[in-house]
Parts: sequence; C-alpha cells; structure tokens
Amino acid sequence: MRTAMLHPELLAALAGAGHGSQVLIADANYPASTARGPQAKVVHLNLVPGVVDAVTVLRALCAAVPVEEARVMAPNTEGPYAMDHDPEIWDEFRDVLRGAGGPADLGQVERMAFYREASSSDVALTVVSGETRLYANLLLRIGVVWPDGTDESKEAR
Repeated sequence: MRTAMLHPELLAALAGAGHGSQVLIADANYPASTARGPQAKVVHLNLVPGVVDAVTVLRALCAAVPVEEARVMAPNTEGPYAMDHDPEIWDEFRDVLRGAGGPADLGQVERMAFYREASSSDVALTVVSGETRLYANLLLRIGVVWPDGTDESKEAR
C-alpha cells in the first residue's frame, strides 16, 4: 500500500484485499445493509448528507491501492430518476482515476446487475459515503502492485 490514509478499518480491509478484489464506494442512497458482498467489510463515512463525499473517498482509495477497473450504475432511461446524459460526478470520478494512473473509462452496468456485482464474494470493502448526487456508486477492481513497488509492469512503461 502507498497512502497517508488514517482510517484503521479502511486500511485493514484494503490490506486484506488483493489483485482482483473489489471495493464499492456507495452513495448515501445505496442499500449497503442488503446489497453487499458476504465477506465485505462495511465502513460508514456518511456523517451528514454530503460528508464524506464519494470523490473524497475515491481520492483516498486511489492513493492507497492501484485501480485497474471502475464501473458505475447506468442511469435509468425513464421514470423519476431518468437522465439523458452522464451524471456530472462521473467526470470527477474519471479525473481522479486518470490522475492516479487508473482507467479513463467507467463501465456502465444496469442497476440490478450492479447490485448483483456489488453483492458478490469478490467485494472486500464497501465504503458508505454521504454523497447525495444521483448515480454516485462506484465499483473498483484493485490492480497489481509490481515487485518494484509501482502500479505497472516494466514492460508497460
């Protein structure tokens, strides 16, 4: 790990996770009690609406572990929560991920499929944020830390 993170539960969960493990950053509306991985450590950082926000959580996680894949819940195309464009927070997610050497693209997963993925045994950690913006759930797959301590192989450089 490579971090200034102080939160002991987050650090312990990340230390126990490895390449291919997943981390869910859940927004304030996510049903973290019922849609979680069976082994996932759930850490609640949702003090009040908006605090701690999902982008802050993403920054902290990206400073601790490499991210090789990121997926979001696709917006509904009809109904009260429908959107005809990407949620603004996704641009912030992309910027943080790019800045940390992670993926530039966010894979979109239909809502019920996202819940299934976020409930899989591959999820090591669920971080419940106070993020109130819609469609701010983010599922990350942890990448590899190479023997020289970097996040990429020498061949990739």
